[in-house]
Amino acid sequence: MEASNQDLPLLRSADGKPALCLVTGATGYIGGRLIVELLKHGYRVRILARNPERLKYHPWIDQVEVAEGDAQDRAALERALAGVDVAYYLLHALMSKDNFESQERTMAESFGEVAKECNVRRIVYLGGIIAPNEVMSPHLQARADTGEILRASGVSTIELRAGVVIGSGSASFEMLRYLTERLPIMTVPKWVNVRIQPIAVRDVLRYLVGAATINPTISGAFDIGGPQVFTYKEMMQQYAEAAGLRRRIIIPVPVLTPRLSSGWVGLVTPVPYTLAKRLVASLKNEVVAADDSIRGLVPDPPGGLTPFKRAVQLALTKIKDARVETRWSDASIPGTPSEPLPTDPSWAGGTLYKDVRTVHSPDSVEEVWKRVEAIGGDNGYSIATWAWQLRGFIDRMFGGVGLRRGRRDPNTLQVGDALDFWRVEEIIKPKLLRLRAEMKMPGLAWLEFGIEEDPETGGSILTQVAIYAPKGLLGHAYWWAVWPMHGFVFPSMARTAALAKKSSSKR
Repeated sequence: MEASNQDLPLLRSADGKPALCLVTGATGYIGGRLIVELLKHGYRVRILARNPERLKYHPWIDQVEVAEGDAQDRAALERALAGVDVAYYLLHALMSKDNFESQERTMAESFGEVAKECNVRRIVYLGGIIAPNEVMSPHLQARADTGEILRASGVSTIELRAGVVIGSGSASFEMLRYLTERLPIMTVPKWVNVRIQPIAVRDVLRYLVGAATINPTISGAFDIGGPQVFTYKEMMQQYAEAAGLRRRIIIPVPVLTPRLSSGWVGLVTPVPYTLAKRLVASLKNEVVAADDSIRGLVPDPPGGLTPFKRAVQLALTKIKDARVETRWSDASIPGTPSEPLPTDPSWAGGTLYKDVRTVHSPDSVEEVWKRVEAIGGDNGYSIATWAWQLRGFIDRMFGGVGLRRGRRDPNTLQVGDALDFWRVEEIIKPKLLRLRAEMKMPGLAWLEFGIEEDPETGGSILTQVAIYAPKGLLGHAYWWAVWPMHGFVFPSMARTAALAKKSSSKR
């Protein structure tokens, strides 16, 4: 947990009960953490989720009310906002491939209209700091437009505008972290000299919780920032010092275009090209709080706002201890399969390719499951991990996510987790793990591990199935192009999962 806001007042409904808060974006980086903070403070919480199944392993799921539906579905919004006191708008289409600005405007308009009809007392929205007198990037313009639309809805709205959020798992932090750690000497775009006012995620959460109790007659946009202002270059040096690294040699050059900068960030960091392009485009704008009037409405925490180095140290400690509650990668990547696992070959135009490997293990189902659940990330896949790393590099070259997303936790998984370039689609412990691919390819792919008890030996049987549904002629060509590698990669992975070291298999 990032913060404690117990010193803040509690808003109550007309019947005297703690206010009912709707949190949208529950699977996102901020949304998942805000839920914990609201519950800790005593609020009743409802979440709007397109796929509640992805949330079933969160420790707070039994403490919240779940409204199933899409924020772009007006009927779903009406069900979700009925009886709500405070609605937290944490929706965005930042990682959508096409026309994300239009999507954001449409979502905000519908949300504001329905919130007004449902007599919601307050909307709280987290946007981005707007640099005065500067041409904004499409990302920042969309954020500004969303805030304006919500404020014009007729519902009292508090728009909190933040710059770079420093916390374990945030996209901005991961970009900063990987650039600084991987490149002791770097040539960088000129945007590294733009001023930035970073803020710790614990302070963002405090402002979000505190915004619920601001006088309902107050409606407007408020900048939020940490206690220090740096250039991005200075921030990288501060990060290096906080992380115990040598001072970095940073050489700004004017020739790196936004496109080249995005590709460079995409290769060096875990942030995929689509997201990197929009983050980089925003870095040309100065993101410094124009005023600090919000501090008169939501008081600073005991001890004051979190300094940058302290925020970095807290984030790195969580990463080291594998206690990262939410990450930017918890949101699905657009353009990757969201369809259920196909069972009918006609779904793919008559062809559904499969690679099936079965390994008998002397170990129990539970022991094999531990190895299956720990697959990927720093743990690797098998003696053929290098082949997956090569596939990850190729994916990055084509704008995909590659392997650098890693794992949320080194040993356990839950539905919705990002695992390298996979997404956890289904878990039935200790019997089934299904991953769906989020890598660039002309088709849809899944990797499934099933474990059952071996009645003959008392051990277990692991069945590993790679499933590929091609799209068009190129999809078929892709399968056969990589087929020679399957005979090496897939058996190695199945044996590694099924067998402890020095064990033997019956094939």
